[in-house]
Amino acid sequence: MSRSDECAAVEEELDDEPRNIILSMITQFGKDMDLSRITFPTFVLEPRSFTERVTDFMSHPDFLISASKCDDPVDRFIGVVKYYMSGWHIHPKGVKKPYNPALGEFFRSRYAFDDGTSACFVAEQVSHHPPITAMFYHSPEHRIAIEGDLRPKSRFFGNSVGMLLEGYGRIHFLDRGEAYEVTYPNMYARGILFGKMVLELGEVSTVTCTESDLVFEVEFKTKGLLWGTYNQITGRIRRISTREVLFDISGNWQTTMYIADRRKVGSGPEVLFASANEDVVPQIVADLHGQEPNESRNLWKDVTRAIREGDQDAATTYKSAIEERQRLDARERESCGERFVPRFFRLESDARHHPKLQISDIPRDAGLAKQKVAQWVFACPGGAAQDSSSSSADDSPAKSPQL
Repeated sequence: MSRSDECAAVEEELDDEPRNIILSMITQFGKDMDLSRITFPTFVLEPRSFTERVTDFMSHPDFLISASKCDDPVDRFIGVVKYYMSGWHIHPKGVKKPYNPALGEFFRSRYAFDDGTSACFVAEQVSHHPPITAMFYHSPEHRIAIEGDLRPKSRFFGNSVGMLLEGYGRIHFLDRGEAYEVTYPNMYARGILFGKMVLELGEVSTVTCTESDLVFEVEFKTKGLLWGTYNQITGRIRRISTREVLFDISGNWQTTMYIADRRKVGSGPEVLFASANEDVVPQIVADLHGQEPNESRNLWKDVTRAIREGDQDAATTYKSAIEERQRLDARERESCGERFVPRFFRLESDARHHPKLQISDIPRDAGLAKQKVAQWVFACPGGAAQDSSSSSADDSPAKSPQL
């Protein structure tokens, strides 16, 4: 591996003891085995829940805001593609997996933009087996909404563990009457048994807008054994109806990606996104004392603190207590003949059980929409609003919405 590859790859070298623990675990696995019910040791965990990790996709919302203001539908589509591709460079140090969320666990946050506008976000674990994380993002002044769900499935592939990211996301430009549906690549942790552990993205994902007659197809390339480099992508934007290719997109999803306009003869590629030149918009999250028991950071606070302090025994004890509480709650619901009811979403009774928001239609007026959605997201069970004035990542059947 060249020096440039090493700098671009997300790597981690395990000591003998952690690797031996993993080795003793996987001797019990079969190839292609579903790992969703397997309890992993805490040293492989990223100190945050998957409900919070979903917000990595919201790291550069300014790209969406700029895109929504474009009059040309092709320019709007390119802006959405830029936004979609910009979230992948966010990752933890080393090769880590987030906590598996508890059923009913939720994460919520706000965003404040330089122009004085804002947005809010909520994600909730609406199913445990299979795991389904539903999410909703709303920027009322810019008339942007994002809805969707992620359904991660872990698989063991010999020297690799894969997280297959099923589910969808749908980005709405409400004033344009456009919806952009996205699918996700898979994640792979290579080098589980031997070699350095490396995080890779793989397979094809898409961004589709039928109203604009455009689709973006991108392949996240994995490195071959003898050739290739890490983190490479190749993609194209084309017309759905005619299959005419308008743009080629290439580069490295972690550092710099380029776009080339096929319609302009002789024109070379231009930078689409360079992670070193872009700031991540920070989230505003309530302090732990202002969070409810089932909010992600509060629920996992003892595990997170122990991991950051390097106390793996304590982290394991706290993590086991949360998992045992889930099992007890499940048995209690079963004995009473009850079914779990999510707080922010509901599962449709179709074959795919799509999560729908537990909120009636959102007003078109930005002020009313902001008030209504914020009340829905941040109100506590007693009716009071959550205090989210302080923040930071370091702090330790209703109608479907008319989007």
